[in-house]
Amino acid sequence: MSLPAGATTDPATLDAARTDRSGATGAPPRGVVRARDVAEVREVAAWAHAQRVPLVVRGAGSGLAGGAIADGALVLDLGALDRIVAIDPVDEIAVVEPGVVTADLDAAARQHGLFFAPDPASAALSTVGGNVATNAGGLRCVKYGVTRDAVLALDVVLADGRLIRTGRRTVKGVAGYDLTALLVGSEGTLGIVVGATVRLRPVPEQVVTLAADFATTDDAAQACVALQAARLTPSMLELLDDATLDVIDRAQGTTLRGGATGALVIAQFDGLAADRELARALEVLEPRATRVRHATDPEDAAALLAARRLALPSIERFGPALIEDIVVPRSQLATAFARLRGIRQDLGVDLYAFAHAGDGNVHPILSYDPSLDAPPPAVAEAADRIFALALQLGGTVTGEHGVGTLKRDWLAHEQGDDVLALHAAVKRAFDPHDVLNPGKAI
Repeated sequence: MSLPAGATTDPATLDAARTDRSGATGAPPRGVVRARDVAEVREVAAWAHAQRVPLVVRGAGSGLAGGAIADGALVLDLGALDRIVAIDPVDEIAVVEPGVVTADLDAAARQHGLFFAPDPASAALSTVGGNVATNAGGLRCVKYGVTRDAVLALDVVLADGRLIRTGRRTVKGVAGYDLTALLVGSEGTLGIVVGATVRLRPVPEQVVTLAADFATTDDAAQACVALQAARLTPSMLELLDDATLDVIDRAQGTTLRGGATGALVIAQFDGLAADRELARALEVLEPRATRVRHATDPEDAAALLAARRLALPSIERFGPALIEDIVVPRSQLATAFARLRGIRQDLGVDLYAFAHAGDGNVHPILSYDPSLDAPPPAVAEAADRIFALALQLGGTVTGEHGVGTLKRDWLAHEQGDDVLALHAAVKRAFDPHDVLNPGKAI
């Protein structure tokens, strides 16, 4: 079969589009189109729809659930659609193309005294389009919400090439079904996002950061729950377990695990009440922690945050990492960490856990010998136990990475047949020939 105009079959390009950050892979794509504008996106979508050719949309390839792997499909690369079309400092919005890098949008907004709240760990390379596709989160979710909370309107190319606009530029609006919210997190299965109007927020006048050491992970988890029971509103609340502190020390030459430290909590408070919230947080944490320190100076704050930023790179220094993503009720956070420790001990796997503790989003990271071509059976069993644990505690199998290909079986466990049937009906309404990212998300 011929390919649409502009498609390439260059082997290196095909190989680069075969996988994403998850490491999941499949058959090479049949071709790659690097779209230059919305008109070309529409042409490619209409061609794929007419020819019944599977079409996978790709951004930076930073996804962690196998959502952008080609597996024999035609790949539509939107990386060149990377303009920040407008920033309106009065309405506090930005209009952007999908290939805009998350950190670049944030930097541009800060020139106007504003910032873009979603901040996935991949912000330096992930794109706004990818964030929208997966409903990405990040460290600031606990206060500012996930990507869906920042998206006001979308420009979307449908499976047959039609261009629609959903949402509005205003903060409020309840006209019709909320198709914008539906499209955010749909992982490219319902439409192709070619533009987004996103909400910006004022840069806080003050930010304070604290770090607290705890004797055990249980103590740390209980302290995080106590902070929120005190009705505090941190803009960031992170927890790192003992195994994570150990691997950071091994990789970076630090001494985070020294003495009686078995876990680390890092929190930030921002806004005009930041000092008052810090004082209350210290009242909550100091009786429970072995050590607490805090900072308002940006350099000192960055030093306190360094451990969190270094966690994943430190793990990956010693072998491939399967980056999992579950959420449990905050009241179950200590139980989740204890059960994860049990999985590590039962199966003898390298399992590290850190969390966006403020919203119960835990990232268990499974690592294995880099000399192996694939994860050993114990790692696969550990992953299944992790997903089962999330559901047993009343949680979900993904909080910000998406379902992709890696969690489809567990999605069925979580959602049930009736709900999945509704998902399938929505998919048929948007994409009757199952052309857009087939085999993913639902």
